[in-house]
Amino acid sequence: MTRPTYTARPQKTSPIGLEWENAFQKASDFVSQLTLEEKVSLVSGTEGPCVGNIAPIPRLNFSGLCIQNGPLALEQGTYSSVFPAGVTIAATWDRNIAYQRGNMMAAEFRGKGSQVLLGPVAGPLGRSGLGGRNWEGFSPDPYLTGELFTETILGIQEGGVQACAKHYIGNEQETQRQPTQNEYGTTIESVSSNIDDRTLHELYLWPFQQAVRAGVAAVMCSYNRLNQTYGCQNSKTLNGLLKGELGFQGYVMSDWGATHSGAFAVNSGQDMDMPGTASFGPVLFHQNLTKSVNNGSVAMDRLDDMCRRVMTPYFHLNQDKDFPAIDPSNKELNALLFSSPDEYRYNYTYGPVANVDVRGNHGAAIRKQAAEGTVLLKNVNGALPLRSPKQIAVFGNDAGDFTNGMSVFYFNGVGNYEFGVLAAGGGSGSGLFSYIVSPLEAIKQRTGFRKETLFQYLLNNTAIIEEDSPYLAALLPSSPDVCLVFLKSWATEGEDRTTLHTDWEGDQVVEKIASQCSNTVVVMHSNGINALPWADHPNVTAILAAHFPGQEAGNSIADVLWGDVNPSGHLPYTIAKKQSDYSFAAITNSTSLQNTNDPTAWQSDFKEGTLIDYRHFDYYNQTVQYEFGYGLSYTTFSIEKDMNITSLHHGNISIFPPTSKVLPGGNPHLWEELYKVSATVENTGEVAGAAVPQLYLSLPQETMGGLSPVNILRGFEKVHLQPGESKEVTFALTRRDLSNWDVTKQQWAIPIGRMQVHVGFSSRDFRASASFTPI
Repeated sequence: MTRPTYTARPQKTSPIGLEWENAFQKASDFVSQLTLEEKVSLVSGTEGPCVGNIAPIPRLNFSGLCIQNGPLALEQGTYSSVFPAGVTIAATWDRNIAYQRGNMMAAEFRGKGSQVLLGPVAGPLGRSGLGGRNWEGFSPDPYLTGELFTETILGIQEGGVQACAKHYIGNEQETQRQPTQNEYGTTIESVSSNIDDRTLHELYLWPFQQAVRAGVAAVMCSYNRLNQTYGCQNSKTLNGLLKGELGFQGYVMSDWGATHSGAFAVNSGQDMDMPGTASFGPVLFHQNLTKSVNNGSVAMDRLDDMCRRVMTPYFHLNQDKDFPAIDPSNKELNALLFSSPDEYRYNYTYGPVANVDVRGNHGAAIRKQAAEGTVLLKNVNGALPLRSPKQIAVFGNDAGDFTNGMSVFYFNGVGNYEFGVLAAGGGSGSGLFSYIVSPLEAIKQRTGFRKETLFQYLLNNTAIIEEDSPYLAALLPSSPDVCLVFLKSWATEGEDRTTLHTDWEGDQVVEKIASQCSNTVVVMHSNGINALPWADHPNVTAILAAHFPGQEAGNSIADVLWGDVNPSGHLPYTIAKKQSDYSFAAITNSTSLQNTNDPTAWQSDFKEGTLIDYRHFDYYNQTVQYEFGYGLSYTTFSIEKDMNITSLHHGNISIFPPTSKVLPGGNPHLWEELYKVSATVENTGEVAGAAVPQLYLSLPQETMGGLSPVNILRGFEKVHLQPGESKEVTFALTRRDLSNWDVTKQQWAIPIGRMQVHVGFSSRDFRASASFTPI
């Protein structure tokens, strides 16, 4: 049998080249023509029609910068799409989908006149499952996040829009993310994420390193303190790591209200203050920055550097040529959301038509992306796909249409979203839905309102769990062919989750339905990790984690339920047996800290080091409900036990990378491919489907020291196979993949000893193993 070879899309190399050099020269020429006041305006946010605004400079034909949220949608956009959230894309384990989504988002942002997209997200990485914004990012695994983060950036910027990688760095909780004042007027500083050097490099910096290598235009510094110093004035992380070690050539933008000083922040590496208006706190740039330059606190060379960093991506992406003007509707939306003044100080350029429809045919792609990100966790006796059931009952407050409007921007808490499908989380990372397809609507359409089908539903969780519920009794005089239960878990910017259990008594809903229905299928819309105490209930025959699917929520889940799409999603996190199993990385939050008089009381010590998520559970050999990388299919796959490891280097490999000039992404030798691993995957079932073979490395523990992971993800591919078809999948291992961070030498080092390579379908389902000794 002929076995075609599948090779991953090659990663883009450093953006430094003739195009970048030309853009830098254009930026330098542009900056040389600016007055001091114009230079300051180029790095100081101001009021305007967008979430963030850099003022135009008409005499040089610069129309300014329109900066808009966010990571899953043009958050302030009429007639725009709401895409699946980052966690959904992570569950696809598909680089091409990540790229496609980024590219489509860029088309919508560009069509609305926005040069800068605030996204994607790699901070929070997802240290704690309770993190309120985990869903905006991808996965607590740095490798998986790094790959999808990179592809999203490439998709955005190859669409002519600047990506802004956020939130840098250690932004792992919402609780006390900003300073507060106690009852005595004492300022209590933001939480300090206290992270050791090795953990910082191997976990939290890892995806940002790839973003820099991909040529990301901007990086957003975060609200929190890192090792006692605020993220936007932390010279170690901004000047030392980001611009020095990683060679970042773009600009550092503050999160909204994350600037805490003027000259000090500038000299520490911050390049742009956002939003720069009094509505978010003291105005620390603008005239204050002008004074700092005039009195020598900030060197003119540093201000010029800031301006060149802002303008180089602008010219590199040809945003000076035929870029669409701002949609006039932005002005009204901004005034509605942020109470902006009716008139601005600057004359922005608006397009001739308001409410431009930028959605194109993106709905079909969103539907497919969300279906691909749906993870089948349980499927007993082939409960799914559904095969023309005659009696269908739908339960749960997540199944129906919205009842509280089309936007979930505001931080109003769980109560406002009791009824309606949860297709996105809340806060600035959300979107304004132009439409939503609910599961109930999609299922109705799927069954075609056929006379022979008995279709019933009850969407009020309180009514479902009521003792001796008359509502439930009326629906279940006899057990339906299938009971579909829809649960959800709310998450939003500005607050962390208080529980990993589904909201609105979801556990009780499942228990109640499963006690009376022998074929109960549970679908969860959630920001990520949920505790599932009912997972082993014998009447719960199937479980689907559908995450935050975007505007086509109902259609995407119906496609999976009825088998139009064979599920191929895999967990980008671990589902443990119970919530307390995650206590190794808890949110810092206590009553004593809420009422503290100590300005620096909020300390979050990352004592677990690199052992988060599956790394923790593997190290301590702890049983879990569903492991990282897990996902079922309507078919079956195998991996041949024999796999090939090929050395790609010549001569001996050095422990440390050879000395070299730093390029974007750091020392270029870190990206050299040293080994190639090949394994054969086969579809052994009767249905076409997509496998996700995953490669894990076990580095020699005896030479690494400290708490070191047992296995770490270092490769994955999504491979589509017809029944009986085989493909050889090839994984490339770079020097960085084989290394850990040496805190003494301050370099990536390949540990001495034998390395194990495992290829399988999850972090605990290895089908082929081999070993090699690089040093």
